[in-house]
Amino acid sequence: MNNSIKPTIILGGGFVGLFTALHLSQQNYPAPVILIDRQERFVFKPLLYDYLTEEMNDSQVNPLYEKLLEGSGVEFIRDTVQKIDLDKKRVELANNGSIAYKYLVLALGSQTGYFGIEGAKEHTLPFRTRENAIALKNHLQNCLKRSLSIEDFQERQQLLTVIIVGAGATGVELAGTLADVLPQWYIKQGGNFEQIRLILINRGSQILSSASERLRHAAQTALQQLPVPVELEMDASVTAVRPQQVEFERNGQKQTLAAATIVWTTGTTVNPVIKSLPLADGYRDKKGRLKVLSSLQLIDRPEIFAGGDCAVSWYESLPPTAQAAYQQGAAIAQNLVSLSAERVPDIARVQIRGTTLKLGLNEAAADLFDRLLVTGKSAHLLRQGRYLTTLPTPVRDFKAATQWLSEEVLESI
Repeated sequence: MNNSIKPTIILGGGFVGLFTALHLSQQNYPAPVILIDRQERFVFKPLLYDYLTEEMNDSQVNPLYEKLLEGSGVEFIRDTVQKIDLDKKRVELANNGSIAYKYLVLALGSQTGYFGIEGAKEHTLPFRTRENAIALKNHLQNCLKRSLSIEDFQERQQLLTVIIVGAGATGVELAGTLADVLPQWYIKQGGNFEQIRLILINRGSQILSSASERLRHAAQTALQQLPVPVELEMDASVTAVRPQQVEFERNGQKQTLAAATIVWTTGTTVNPVIKSLPLADGYRDKKGRLKVLSSLQLIDRPEIFAGGDCAVSWYESLPPTAQAAYQQGAAIAQNLVSLSAERVPDIARVQIRGTTLKLGLNEAAADLFDRLLVTGKSAHLLRQGRYLTTLPTPVRDFKAATQWLSEEVLESI
């Protein structure tokens, strides 16, 4: 690195951060670029379900940053951000000291939020990372195996019951995936899959509250047609989570459900580093996210950009999805190039091309451009094809997508 030129530092290697770095590497950006993340692997979160079921592997869903950035000129530092000094324009790291920046990209994402519910953090499993997926798979397979040697009906039923808290996209996709794959795992072990229960608990009155009515209806129908029909507990406010037990309230009545597996997919909170930034309250929304201009720059801080889950636009509401995030990454990169050439940053234009949901091993629903609904195997192919061609580094994308789509199409003929 040329020490005479202060680098552009990108904090967070999710979709916004990684795609900012990759786009800068392809646009002859004149300054050094440093990407900092505490993990060694990128997590392609929309495909984490496919990783859980082994439909896809680490190289496709959780590639190493060093591999993704190989030959890009971007320096990767695996470290934890401790503090950002906005006035001195420095980032303090846990293991690599302090680094000065000229431009800064905040892409630290969010963290799981538990709303202060007693026992929620201690007695549930999250589903956000590679390690979460591995832990959940191992836990589930262990529960299935243990149930085969249990004679007591209630104890066995508890081992075979899975509760997912939260009926947003993550909860619904995970429910659909498990309702399809758990029977396969249990049959291989010699069990009767009809004893498996899968329950989706939601505070609101319907699943996928932010989705279109047609997509919501398609998902709800699909969840009932899987090998293990998903039980829906709507208008249920979780009040506490005990070991292998969820307590909730509905219509003033308290209820309890027992399960050996409880997965928490609802709620997020802002990263502590973002929370600690000394900014006026008016520059944040009620969730603590940073308000950004249409160029994705912070107000009064033109050297800082922010995107993804830790930011919110003053001008438009964007869904917290991968397609919005990677487009923000491209826009931030373009605006950094403009600043380096002393040009005015442009408006970050994000186009939402519809929503896709995984609803089983070979099933999906896709609401394309919020106009056309596609379901079943065709939606499954569309979903996988879209995500595979979004994977970072074009050569890997093309090869992975071509190989996968060829195999799937030939199999379906």
